[in-house]
Amino acid sequence: MALDGFVISNMVHELSKNLVGGRILKISQPEKDELILTIKNYDQFKLFISASASLPLIYLTNNSKTNPMVAPNFCMLLRKHLNSARIISITQPEFERIIQFEIEHLDELGDVCKKYLIVEIMGKHSNIIFCDQDYKIVDSIKHISGFVSSVREVLPGRTYFIPKTIEKLNPLTITKEEFLRLLEKPLSISKAIYQGLTGISPLLATEICHRASIDAEGATAILSEDVRIHLYNVFTRVMELVINCDYSPNIVFKNEEPMEFSSLALTCYENIDGITTQNYDSISTLLEDYFSSKNTITRIRQKSADLRKIVTNAIERSSKKYDLQQKQLKDTEKREKYKIYGELLTTYGYSAEPGAKSIKVLNYYTNEEIEIPLNPDLSALENAKQYFEKYNKLKRTYEALAKFIIETKEELEHLESIKTSFDIALQEEDLVELKEELIQSGYMKRHFTTSKGPGNRNKQNKKPKITSKPFHYLSSDGYHIYVGKNNFQNDELTFNFANGGDWWFHAKGIPGSHVIVKSNGDELPDRVFEEAGSLAAYYSKGRDGEKVEIDYVERKHIKKPSGAKPGFVVYYTNYSLIANSNISALTLISD
Repeated sequence: MALDGFVISNMVHELSKNLVGGRILKISQPEKDELILTIKNYDQFKLFISASASLPLIYLTNNSKTNPMVAPNFCMLLRKHLNSARIISITQPEFERIIQFEIEHLDELGDVCKKYLIVEIMGKHSNIIFCDQDYKIVDSIKHISGFVSSVREVLPGRTYFIPKTIEKLNPLTITKEEFLRLLEKPLSISKAIYQGLTGISPLLATEICHRASIDAEGATAILSEDVRIHLYNVFTRVMELVINCDYSPNIVFKNEEPMEFSSLALTCYENIDGITTQNYDSISTLLEDYFSSKNTITRIRQKSADLRKIVTNAIERSSKKYDLQQKQLKDTEKREKYKIYGELLTTYGYSAEPGAKSIKVLNYYTNEEIEIPLNPDLSALENAKQYFEKYNKLKRTYEALAKFIIETKEELEHLESIKTSFDIALQEEDLVELKEELIQSGYMKRHFTTSKGPGNRNKQNKKPKITSKPFHYLSSDGYHIYVGKNNFQNDELTFNFANGGDWWFHAKGIPGSHVIVKSNGDELPDRVFEEAGSLAAYYSKGRDGEKVEIDYVERKHIKKPSGAKPGFVVYYTNYSLIANSNISALTLISD
């Protein structure tokens, strides 16, 4: 997941095709490290540029952002120099993660001048730098002084240059001998490639090794001369794709979540369960889709952080309590021994000598001799009485703990199911229902507000409106499958939505969603059971495992005990299957 040199070269090709020759109509700076350039060519384009340390990006877009009331200084400077300026060329220096815009404009005297707008996509070192025709820095969106970086200052008046902190070779001009020398370093094969060449990411190096049928993590020392030459030939064919502008923008998904992207077909992910690839015609569209999806997931994670913390703390408390109860329960295992001691002393205690510290008697339960410790200050019968008292105390403790342990275990399972539901949540509406479950379960308090006014005296706020709905899938054979996103939805699906003849699926012994297949009275094909099982596996705590055991049964056999926690059910007869979490064959329906 990186904007490496290959992706940047694809972007330069796309921008050159659309923007070269065009004029800059509008410049805006919606955020302190973002620019949007509106460019008129054969059509009108918006170019989004971000120098954010966490997410540097550049792509063509149709979306707009709200601009501040007063434009920042850098934006005003660009407007002064670049309004109505023409883009002459767009290049990528030395296959670096840098895009250079050569721009032509008229100065105050009407003479033609040349300027450069340089976009560096380099993680936390990303920047947007405006230079004159001699590469003197006019200004930049981020100022970097010598106190911040000892490598290069980015300040007005300084000469712009590309920092070379590590000596790397240009993959477009590297010779065969230079490439083979890279493979002499005592590193893994992929590391030797991406550490020795500019613009090559670990993902791209792994893909090159895969195309050469070489283990990317293997040591360079194990490579024979012939294999090294073969790897160089594969590398050369990959770089020819750049030279010929033969790009294949694609996103690799693990089930429905974007995992990687590239402008090179990622054959290293082929034939892996749960992995699918979506191809794009435009690298801009790819980046916008990819990071929009990633941002959605990140935003949900951020918004659910406080709720997750409540659940995590509750799980820790309950786990400690459960461990303590288990330890105390183990201590009560001695109770039967004390009972036997008391009974045997009652029977044979007359033979104990006064002041004896122990007595050996026949255990008539096992027909073996047993030695019983005695308190020498007490008589045998008094010792027997003490043992009975210990037995009764441990018996009462055992009976109480047996009940408490069940309650604590159920509480832990409930909390784990809520935690799993947070991993399933994809929208903010999904969090509303989870918060409501935490409130109703007593893990957090409901906050009330009062509004005093005409016709609204001391009116307290009501429960939040629930708009989240279960996932709705269509199987390959056209059967409708529903998946609960949380325990409330699980109960609703199983006991109110499903009919007795519908089929119910759930991951065995671990937290997960209730999955309902609407049978419509039909005998379901085997493939429907397999696909429903995959959904139950994917929407469970075991989603990252290769295989998950799934229980399934007709809905009429599912019962909910009185007073049970949300989502908890019992069943006494069921079928089982082993499923993976690959749900790519199913169609998600937006209700």
